[in-house]
Amino acid sequence: MIKTIFAGIAGVVAFGTLTAQDVETIKLKPESGYDFSLVKQVEATPVQDQYRTGTCWSFSALGFFESELIRTGKGEHNLSEMYVVNHTYRDKADRYVRMHGKTNFGAGGAFVDIAHVWDNYGMVPEEVYSGLNYGTDKHNHAELDHILTAYVEAVVDNKQKTLSPKWKEGYNAVVDSYLGEIPESFEYDGKEYTPKSYAEELGLNMDDYVSITSYTHHPFYEKFMLEIPDNWLHVESYNLPIEELMAVMDGAIDNGYSFAWGADVSEKGFAFREGLAILPEDESTIDVKGKDNQNFSDAGAEKVSNAFEEPVPQKEVTQELRQEQFDNWMTTDDHGMQVTGIVEDQNGDRYYIVKNSWGTKYNNLDGYFFASEAYVKLKTMNIYLHKDAIPKEIAKKLNI
Repeated sequence: MIKTIFAGIAGVVAFGTLTAQDVETIKLKPESGYDFSLVKQVEATPVQDQYRTGTCWSFSALGFFESELIRTGKGEHNLSEMYVVNHTYRDKADRYVRMHGKTNFGAGGAFVDIAHVWDNYGMVPEEVYSGLNYGTDKHNHAELDHILTAYVEAVVDNKQKTLSPKWKEGYNAVVDSYLGEIPESFEYDGKEYTPKSYAEELGLNMDDYVSITSYTHHPFYEKFMLEIPDNWLHVESYNLPIEELMAVMDGAIDNGYSFAWGADVSEKGFAFREGLAILPEDESTIDVKGKDNQNFSDAGAEKVSNAFEEPVPQKEVTQELRQEQFDNWMTTDDHGMQVTGIVEDQNGDRYYIVKNSWGTKYNNLDGYFFASEAYVKLKTMNIYLHKDAIPKEIAKKLNI
């Protein structure tokens, strides 16, 4: 069904439908000292390219929901990331002005933004709304983001102290000029829809999806508003001890559920070009060459180390270390991705299969990479998944 080809796997196989019996060894590249075996893989739709935008949250969360549609028997769908972005840009501006500029405004967002749009405005396919209304075949919001930020700041800094009733109309016109006007209705697969009716036909209930995190500055087994700038809707996450959060991740994959993964990708051990995110005990061996500003970070920069050539000892991660790095801004909400499976290296160490949104030509895994258990344990900000994916004993503690 889903044809995502991994060039690094011995033989030519469809990774999206691969089973552990299909291939003995997965190689990141022919000369690699890493030998991976597949534990479990959940079906996913093709890797997309957010290109020069800060909208990873939309790409990753919609990729997750596309996997949910496959899991629930709804088939393969390609949903419109920029439909979500258009609506959130509008709502974010409204909140920013109402808060007199005392809240976050920018391109970033959270996984729950998709649920906000889905429930309030509906959904449309990518074919109906590509968001490319400015003459290119790839997304580039550098100009748009600067204009929108300047616009709302000018509205807030109003010398007359009385807002014009036209400010929002002008703002929305700018958004639509770059992304395209939002369709009130559309024809798709021979049927007439509105965004609301299309979302209803897809059949997903946004109330079934929850965010989970793990930090000690709030009580475990309760909900709190995760204090990250892109959580502009102030949505709450359930709080679990890290070992139980890891158990949720493993249990989800084992039972056929993927999840959206919010994480910090600023570590030296995050080497997307090498297809790895690891947490070596000795990071001094890693040499970072150049920068990669295409995706608003240096996470895709070229990195050279023996740690990317063969498995090396990784740091021991504790709850205390997680909290220390969060409190000191060493772990920040850099990037949203989707976890679709698990592999193990030749030493039996576990890695998570991560679907990124930086296109398919950046590494030998066609846009995926493998994140070590240590990396995920330390650098996970939150995950977003179906509540039925949570093991029953943990769900009971959360009163879910």
